[in-house]
Amino acid sequence: MDKDADRQLKKKRAPAKTVEARENQVIAASMDLAEKQIRSGKVSSQVLTHFLKLGSTKERLEKEKLIKENELLRAKTESLQSARNIEALYKNALDAMRSYRGQEPESSEELEDE
Repeated sequence: MDKDADRQLKKKRAPAKTVEARENQVIAASMDLAEKQIRSGKVSSQVLTHFLKLGSTKERLEKEKLIKENELLRAKTESLQSARNIEALYKNALDAMRSYRGQEPESSEELEDE
C-alpha cells in the first residue's frame, strides 16, 4: 500500500474502543488488502484458495446449517424459559387457591421434597 492509502485508512476509522471492534477493523483491513491483491492479480495462492472456498456450495450449506443450529438453540432456550415461567404461574395459582381455603402456601422446600 502506498502512504496516501495508509493515511486515508487512518482518517476513515476511529480507534476501536473494544476488542471486538478492533478485531472487526483488522478483518476489514485484511479484506480490503485481499480484494486489492485479487484485483491487481498479485494474490497469493493461499488467499485465492480461501476466497474460492468461501464461494463454494459446500461452504454456503455449512453456513446455512450453522445458522439453523443457532436458531434451534435459541428456540430451545426460549422453550426452557417458557417452561420455567409456566411452572411459576402454576405455583402462584396453587398458592392462591390454598390461601382462599385458609391454608398456608407451600414453601419451596416442601415442593422439592415431593
